[in-house]
This record gives sequence, structure tokens and C-alpha cells, in this order.
Amino acid sequence: MKVLFIGDIVGSIGRDALEKYLPRLKRKYAVDVVIANGENAAAGRGITRSIYNDLLQMGVDVITMGNHTWDNKDIFDFIDDADYLIRPANFSKDAPGRGMTQVSKNGVTISVINLHGRVFLPPHEDPFAMAEELVAEARKTSPLVFVDFHAEATSEKIALGWYLDGKASVVVGTHTHVQTADNRIYPGGTAYITDVGMTGPYDEILGMNKDSVIYRFQTNMPTRFEVPKSGREVLSGFFVEIDDKTGKAIRQERVLINADNPFKP
Repeated sequence: MKVLFIGDIVGSIGRDALEKYLPRLKRKYAVDVVIANGENAAAGRGITRSIYNDLLQMGVDVITMGNHTWDNKDIFDFIDDADYLIRPANFSKDAPGRGMTQVSKNGVTISVINLHGRVFLPPHEDPFAMAEELVAEARKTSPLVFVDFHAEATSEKIALGWYLDGKASVVVGTHTHVQTADNRIYPGGTAYITDVGMTGPYDEILGMNKDSVIYRFQTNMPTRFEVPKSGREVLSGFFVEIDDKTGKAIRQERVLINADNPFKP
């Protein structure tokens, strides 16, 4: 199975970039399953029902979330009915939604798990214990398991990657919006990258208007961060081919498209 993961979609520029490049990427890599992090898809803050449906229409199979899951209150009206939208599994047991889903393509099933880090972020349940529990559950159906770990600290993400080596097929980090260059396949067959990066405004700061962010650093005064609606785009992703029988990653490749790294067919 060939899987393409799209890094944090930020605002309308990110959604437009996905619509523009996803068909080309699917042709280039002969992609079977597309997973995307959508927690910033609604102007940088959460996701709406209409955006969820739009992403599915564009060709995304599963949408993962993160610390901005509940920012847009629209999500409470549809998350329990959204089969292909998952939020971090280690949120409170009282939280609506689910933390794992499964997709089948060409007779092969892959489980997708969403987890949330605890370092420099609001505290949640232990992601390592939850990962072990859900991966074991997923492997009863299929050895193909994909984990999106939405976390701040690189050390925490790398630790989970090693912890799940040989258990999960892929572990990707999200949240920081900056793509890391440490993509690899661990000895046990788990493809890994600390952060996939973001899909959104290229000439801003982590997707937010750069003038507001600079002002905040200069003055330490409260500033509302907004996602621009126009400008150049960046698309960040991670491609992995997984052995259908063993669930081990065979090859992996970072994807980065922007004005300085144009798309190459």
C-alpha cells in the first residue's frame, strides 16, 4: 500500500494548495490512501463540517486533528458521525469522536491512529500507553498501522517513533509546521519523520500573518494571530510504501512544494 500524508492544512491557502497539487501527487506516487492533518483547516482554528466534506471530495481518505480540535464549535455537531475524522485518542474518555479509524483499498486495510503529546502542551492521557493499546487492537485486523503524533517536543516524538518501531508501519509528527529532515525507516521497519510540516501560507510565520507575530516578539503585547487569505503556498507531505503482508515500510520520501521547490512530476 502506498500512503501519502499531508502536513497540517492551514486556512484557505492550505486547502487551495491541496486541491491544486493532490491530483498530481496521487499520479506521481500512485497513491492508494491519503491522510491529512486538518486541525488548522478552518482559518487556522479547527475544522468545520463543510471543510471536512470538501477535503474528502478532494481525495483525502482520513483527516487527523490535534490541539486545535475543539477550536471551531461546529465540530461538536458532526464529529460522532464523521467516519473518517479522528481526534487524538488520548483525549479524555468523555470527549466526543474517536481516535482511530480504518480504511480499506484494493483488499488491504490500514488503521490510522491520532495521538497528542504532553510536553509543552495541555496534559492528556499517556500517549505511549494509548499507542500500545490501539496498535495492538489495530494489528488484529491488519499489520498496516499509521500513527499521527501531534506533539511539540522533538524528543517526545522521536521517543514514540522508537517505542513503536516494528509495531506501527509509520509514525509521523505534526504540530510545529516546520518540516524536519530526519525522515528514515527504523530497523524494525517503521517509517518515521519528526514533523511533516504544514500546508498553507509560504511567506508567513507558521501560517500566521508575519507582522503580527513579529510585533508580539518585539513588544510581548497580546496580538491576534490571523491566517492570510492570499499569498504564495507551501505543501508539505510524507510518502510511504508499506508491505501489504508484513506492515513494514519499504520506502519513504519527504514531499515539499513551494516557490523555491516547485513540483516535479
